[in-house]
Amino acid sequence: MAMRKSSSRLASQTTMIKQMVKRCSSLGRKQQQQGEDVPKGHFVVYVGGVGEKRSRYILPISFLSTPQFQILLHQAEEEFGFDHQMGLTIPCQQHVFESLTSMLR
Repeated sequence: MAMRKSSSRLASQTTMIKQMVKRCSSLGRKQQQQGEDVPKGHFVVYVGGVGEKRSRYILPISFLSTPQFQILLHQAEEEFGFDHQMGLTIPCQQHVFESLTSMLR
């Protein structure tokens, strides 16, 4: 029984990551068309807590598969859903996000 829940959860996370990669890759193409430089294999996120100014970060796609980043994606889904005008927004304080990404590099 535990194996089914674990494999079901893994399949759910895998599906979510695939959706995020698909959305992030299309965001990157739109931004490049607007003259912004997003290297191949990277995606853009906006980071900021509620009421804070949001900062833009360019991250490697490999971050999407890390458990720490998946937690942030889950928080973003809970707070904002998947329909964003601005792009993928992470509800996190910037210094916490920078600390996390520095550990992942």
